[in-house]
Amino acid sequence: MTPQNTSLIRKSILFLVEAILSVSAMALDFNQTQRAASQGNADAQLQLGAMYYQGDGVRQDYAKALEWFKKSAHQGDVFSQRMLGLLYDEGKGVRQDYSKAAEWYEKSANQGNSSSQFSMGYAYANGQGVRQDYAKALEWFKKSANQDNAAAQAYIGIMYEFGQGVSKDKKTAKEWFGKSCDSGYQGGCDDYRKLNEQGH
Repeated sequence: MTPQNTSLIRKSILFLVEAILSVSAMALDFNQTQRAASQGNADAQLQLGAMYYQGDGVRQDYAKALEWFKKSAHQGDVFSQRMLGLLYDEGKGVRQDYSKAAEWYEKSANQGNSSSQFSMGYAYANGQGVRQDYAKALEWFKKSANQDNAAAQAYIGIMYEFGQGVSKDKKTAKEWFGKSCDSGYQGGCDDYRKLNEQGH
């Protein structure tokens, strides 16, 4: 994974966490949020997890974030499932475990979360927490790409450029890099330009 891809993923994750905090319908202070979360309110559990993850109004504590995300995720909350995948993936608040990360990403991905669909594609492409399977990677990347996920579009381009699980096809790779570029990903623009300069 290139530094540009890592940067895009981290920016996407931060955007997701910020969106969780700002979109939340709960305009409650910490104590009210904690009370609602303790009573089983999944939205409050998500918000409390996000507060601990970001250190927003509380001391940053990934273990407590994990605890609250897990409670919300077990109630089916797609964003909490995504965040649990991320915590296990990065080993924040818990021992790093790619298998558990993939398990939580998949739950979120199956509910249509584009970032988690990308993460599942990445896991299958790299054999990270799952058995490497380029066909499954492509399937997940396409689901994410169809929601305009620029990183997923770029990864599909990479798969076609290098023939990973598909026939090598620079023309199709260039098309995917173009979509990625159009979606705002500079790495996709760079790869598109490179193939264009090579006459593809």
